[in-house]
Amino acid sequence: MLRRSLENRDAQTRQLQDAVTNVEKHFGELCQIFAAYVRKTARLRDKADLLVNEINVYASTETPNLKQGLKNFADEFAKLQDYRQAEVERLEAKVVEPLKAYGTIVKMKRDDLKATLTARNREAKQLTQLERTRQRNPSDRHVIVSFEFWSLKKHFVRYAVQK
Repeated sequence: MLRRSLENRDAQTRQLQDAVTNVEKHFGELCQIFAAYVRKTARLRDKADLLVNEINVYASTETPNLKQGLKNFADEFAKLQDYRQAEVERLEAKVVEPLKAYGTIVKMKRDDLKATLTARNREAKQLTQLERTRQRNPSDRHVIVSFEFWSLKKHFVRYAVQK
């Protein structure tokens, strides 16, 4: 019964470790790719702004009709870049920043998992020690009861903290 309980906890712990590792790997990669996409989009916006400026400079040297046409074109192209700027800002705020937050969350979960593993290993050692004590001296009820009481107390404290 006790072994089965420990095996179930081991399986759950392995499953949690795998999930944390999986999230850590893939969310990190997603964050990097989205950030690169945002940077490239921002660079494209910057290049388009340079193009708009150059069109305006060229328009100032041309005839009135061509000048008006080039100015209109530059204005419309600048409006497109305003949309691109809004896209960059939305991607930063709605995608990249939340993905970055997962890095901290994953670190905290990994630390929690590590603490849980340490506590579980400590508990397993104590249970092994209790079994040895039972086998060596089954009549020493005082030591066995104190071990069991301590184990139960720890279990209830852990249960209370989880709730």
